[in-house]
Amino acid sequence: MKNKIVFISGASGGIGKACAEYFAKDGANLIICSRNMEKLNDFRDFLINSYGVNVLAIELDVKNREKVVETIENLDENWKNIDILINNAGLAKGLEKLYEGNLDDFEDMIDTNIKGLLYLTRQIVPLMIERKGHVINIGSTAGIIAYPNGTVYCATKAAVKFISDGLRMDLVDKEIKVTNIQPGMVETDFSVVRFKGDKEKADNFYKGIEPLTAEDIADIVLYTAKQPKHVQICEVTVTPVHQATGGYVFKK
Repeated sequence: MKNKIVFISGASGGIGKACAEYFAKDGANLIICSRNMEKLNDFRDFLINSYGVNVLAIELDVKNREKVVETIENLDENWKNIDILINNAGLAKGLEKLYEGNLDDFEDMIDTNIKGLLYLTRQIVPLMIERKGHVINIGSTAGIIAYPNGTVYCATKAAVKFISDGLRMDLVDKEIKVTNIQPGMVETDFSVVRFKGDKEKADNFYKGIEPLTAEDIADIVLYTAKQPKHVQICEVTVTPVHQATGGYVFKK
């Protein structure tokens, strides 16, 4: 990955942060974005000091269509040479039955997980045409099989799967790869967000099972990105040993 430019959304924590560090270790230069600029700036400095790579940190809410367009259009010409886009920004909110759910939560998930991914992809893929780039979307096992009380979140991740499949078809003549990574239970701040800051509920969610870590997923993302140019890994589905699907889990 030496001297490649990798754009990672949602890079201030969780899977996005782990991906940034793994790619930096491998010599990639990074564009990292997040809504939390304080965390992002500290992380940028850590990556530069630890790995000697170039890092551009950008405050960006991917739900904001106009800001996404403006941000990508106004990148310095050198930074526009993006080789890999990791669409990581995403969230789940609430764990209620559909008919009892919060409409604001529904919109937040749809706007981030689907529309935000589309905005970034639409702006960055044209920059990759000559460079034979790679789009890596962070989906979920929830996009394969739904589970109770997660209807809208599952629907957004199903959309990520079909967007990935459709984009791969759209780019089949361009030598641009498209990969959909579909993790199961990963212990990050994801559940804290889902339970709206209730750390106890989030911790209880993982009790009795050894979940995946953000680093597990970052390792897989880097692996898919380092394949020979003729090899495209379309999908990777990964779960903890005691999870069969999104909703079928054995806890000790």
